[in-house]
Amino acid sequence: MSDPPRNTTTPSPPPLKAEKQLQPGAKAGVQIITPSPAARVLNRSNLIVFLLLSCFVVAGHWALHSPRAHRTFSPVSSHGSVSARLSDNGLTDVVQWDKYSLFVHGQRIFMWSGEFHTFRLPVPSLWADILDKMKAAGLNSVSIYVDWALVNPSPGVFDFDTWRALTPFLDACMAAGLFVVFRPGAYINAEVNGGGIPAWVTSEIKGHLRSNDSDWADVWRPYMHEIIKQTRSYQITHGGPIIAWQIENEYTANPNVGSPGKTEYMEQLESFVRENGIVVPLTFNEAGRGQNFVNGSAAVDIYGFDAYPQRFDCANPDVWIPLETDYRSYHEATNPSQPLYIPEFQAGAFDPWGPGAPTYDKCRILTGPEFEAVFNKHLIASGATMINFYMMYGGTSWGSMPFPGVYTSYDYGSPITENRSLSAKYTELKRQGLFVRSAPELYKTDYKGNSTDGSGAVLVDNPDILATALINPDSHAGFWIVRHADSVSSIDSSFHLTVKTTAGRLTLPQSGNTIQLSGRQSKIIVTDFKFGSSRALYSTAEVLFAGKIGDRDVLFLHGDPRHWHETSIAFTGRSTGPRVSAQHLPMMSFAADQNSGQTIVTVLPGLTGMVTLWDSELQLVVYADTETAGTFFAPVLAVDIDLDPFGNFWSIGTNATLLVGGPYLVRSATLQQGGQHLALTGDLKEEVLLTLIAPPEVKDFSWNGVMIENVVPQAGESSVRTSFLVIQRTTRTASSVVPSEFHEWTFHDGLPEIQDRYDDAPWTTADHKETNIPYKPHFGAPPVLYGCDYEFCEGTVLWRGHFQGSDETTGVNLTINGGEAFAASVWINGRFIKTTYGNSTNNLNIIRETNEVYAFPQGSVRIGKENVITVLQDNQGLEETEDWEADTSKSPRGIRGAGLIGGKLSHWKVQGKQGGYTKFADRLHGISNEGGTFGERHGWHVPGFEALLSTGWTSRSLSSGLPHGAAGVGVFITHFELDVPPGVDLPMSFVFDDGVGNTGKAYRAYLYVNGWMMGKRVANLGPQAKFPVHEGILDYHGENTVVVVLWAMEKDDGIAPALRIVVDGTYETGMGEVAIQRSKWAPRMNAA
Repeated sequence: MSDPPRNTTTPSPPPLKAEKQLQPGAKAGVQIITPSPAARVLNRSNLIVFLLLSCFVVAGHWALHSPRAHRTFSPVSSHGSVSARLSDNGLTDVVQWDKYSLFVHGQRIFMWSGEFHTFRLPVPSLWADILDKMKAAGLNSVSIYVDWALVNPSPGVFDFDTWRALTPFLDACMAAGLFVVFRPGAYINAEVNGGGIPAWVTSEIKGHLRSNDSDWADVWRPYMHEIIKQTRSYQITHGGPIIAWQIENEYTANPNVGSPGKTEYMEQLESFVRENGIVVPLTFNEAGRGQNFVNGSAAVDIYGFDAYPQRFDCANPDVWIPLETDYRSYHEATNPSQPLYIPEFQAGAFDPWGPGAPTYDKCRILTGPEFEAVFNKHLIASGATMINFYMMYGGTSWGSMPFPGVYTSYDYGSPITENRSLSAKYTELKRQGLFVRSAPELYKTDYKGNSTDGSGAVLVDNPDILATALINPDSHAGFWIVRHADSVSSIDSSFHLTVKTTAGRLTLPQSGNTIQLSGRQSKIIVTDFKFGSSRALYSTAEVLFAGKIGDRDVLFLHGDPRHWHETSIAFTGRSTGPRVSAQHLPMMSFAADQNSGQTIVTVLPGLTGMVTLWDSELQLVVYADTETAGTFFAPVLAVDIDLDPFGNFWSIGTNATLLVGGPYLVRSATLQQGGQHLALTGDLKEEVLLTLIAPPEVKDFSWNGVMIENVVPQAGESSVRTSFLVIQRTTRTASSVVPSEFHEWTFHDGLPEIQDRYDDAPWTTADHKETNIPYKPHFGAPPVLYGCDYEFCEGTVLWRGHFQGSDETTGVNLTINGGEAFAASVWINGRFIKTTYGNSTNNLNIIRETNEVYAFPQGSVRIGKENVITVLQDNQGLEETEDWEADTSKSPRGIRGAGLIGGKLSHWKVQGKQGGYTKFADRLHGISNEGGTFGERHGWHVPGFEALLSTGWTSRSLSSGLPHGAAGVGVFITHFELDVPPGVDLPMSFVFDDGVGNTGKAYRAYLYVNGWMMGKRVANLGPQAKFPVHEGILDYHGENTVVVVLWAMEKDDGIAPALRIVVDGTYETGMGEVAIQRSKWAPRMNAA
């Protein structure tokens, strides 16, 4: 097996065994380690260290009983006590763990991760944009699914080119400094067609899916083999970013449900990836908490469970479900020697089809900043140190990618919106992420109890408040997570909290006020909290950042401006005192205790903006209201990754950072000219006050390559420096280049197949007598009329049933299966009969299959001659696993039953996308892009097709609908030019019908932009009317082609779609150049 070439060197893993307590702000290679006395003795001689570590290696090797046996050893902690024994999988010690957290290259880490599916953003140039935004939010990891169906579109065919490529993404993760949890399935769920199982698999194999049946193994093994070839050299053991590999997804070992052989299948998967060179820990994500694959023959290395505590009722975004409070107890009963791992924690929700579906804006409210504050901090209180937020960026389920339950948008209400903009959720997650990154003592804490358990370990004087205490056993740093005992409460509460500190037991606050908590709010109060080389005795204001910037200890506190806040710190160094403006001075008080050296700082309600509490050569302590704090970023100081591939990874590569406030996004920070010049890159949405907290050696600054003028101290000799960033005039006017309307459309009939003169001889004859799909045809007779049995699995499919007419032939009984929200229209000899409709989840009336009689119009049957019934069907995709039965993905899409009333059907013809799944024409966009209508089969949607030079094309606006108000299909084409100024990110969307999701008009529209099917519009169902389309699909500096395949499902229904393009935002950006992903039209000589 040959692996793809890497773009990075492969460093030798550092031989670190002892846990190191990193010091935020220290430079890579000079991290501060405080060894125990025993460790200090060992450090006197490298030879002794070598010999002792060699003993560990030899003993570990001797203890192994199998290639995947877990092994443990006892490292010396950084605070002088022997820590818990570390475990690994016996294949590598680069990634290890104990009951508290993961270790990577000897560093204890808190995995703070976000989910991102590259296939939902099919522009590789934009992947770095999402990774930049994730890193800027304080995340250190990214979790990624691979959709098997997209990279293995037909038997023996594998495609890892362009947007399906894995290696460019992994290279981008290395450059960004993000660890990767790799999740290749085989099954992924993810609201994709068939849960990621290729449609051809569901038809071609007879055995059970997701089982140990041999024909199932015969299809997943080649896929997994190719995946491993692509990614094996990207494991962290080889110098890559992959630290964990997930086996399967959301499955069960229960033999009493679903198909047999599930545990054996998991064993086969695990053995296969190990035999083929995957050595990082294997993980599992359980849907719920059933203790599956924790123990036994199919046990993984690190077990996790997902949690979606608010479920998916976005229609009622203000109605909360109470917290799930059993995470810790379940973990302790299930896998207490491993970190508490949540591979998917709710960061949004998917939205169903339906006229009352709420859309993703309401999902973003349901799981908004308040939800993040309460529920994410509850995860921390529960002891989780491996958390992945699903989704961090949702993206677009373009083409036929979705499973039937969802529509094109997969925005998911996520922190980064579908058009790549940053939401208020992003800002709250960033505040949390920067705190977690700043608090390494949080990564190893013991649970001491909560204020309602009766232990007396945590004391609160208000029963409406629940406080949880986590204490680091080595340093005694404390983290006190407070929330309302009734987690859905919207009341405001005040209380006192009694804490244990190195100064004794204290009741906070000490100034005679109270700690305050608004409804649906949570706070993390810290005690004996380390920032750089200093410690804060306590703070009821929350921490945004703590660490070193240059040689100085920096602490950034923030709080709700409606509340009192108090912190106690032993200020050090020479300072002229707080730098507080006259406006802020009445809102603050300082009380110094000469005996303890502590100064208690009290912030009164009403203070907004940022103030400097202490500014000396040794310490800088600042406070801001929470909203102002949310405008700050703490970029990792970039290094040359050619010299150090891990140089951008926090903790294992660098701990150097600084603070930048004001911009919409800070992408990178680099020290140049011997540390005297700071080069920043990022994005601006508007003119802002730039606030900089940087090493004092930095003398000048640039933004996206342009020097920043007039950078001055905030007040007097303050270390906080400010300036203004101004948006260029070309950015302000960039949206003017986008046309507000499309005026010139050309039109062609898109359904000639309904005409009686149409020749379907080149079509596939549907004559199968048997099928591997377990849902058998109705009416008890062949042929089998399932599209996928004839290679037509995705998108629209056409059926033509032939019969000899007689006086007794009055109609046809058809059972049509398309999945929820499907539709099918039926004609006889070119005359429209009617359309049948599936329904949607949103209506609480799921209709995946209809059984109706289609009465032939009077005079439509030709007596004694051949007649043709034409059925146009929209296949909504295959089901995911339901109730642990994987074979539900073998969905019987097509005509499940056909009975001619007063006659007999002689034969059927079928046609879907050109070439089926083995010879499909559109290799750039892939298997899921095109449907089976006439124009799609002939490539009319591909740029370069010259409509005006072809016969049958006329000038007709989209808003005129089909001629004569007919039911049928029409193809509309228009072109427009763009010339967006360089350095501008201009997200755009195509909007139907002024954004009204359900107009009541029975039409479907398939929106193609430069050959990409970026939207399925269902106007009589909704809710989606707005379809974001990215640069890279759109050509921002040239001509663009828009094609709408319009299916009018009723006649004389006044179907007149309106389509316009809108600008969703204007950003001056430091993002790199975006390459265009576009194919060029060529005649399809064999198009049927």
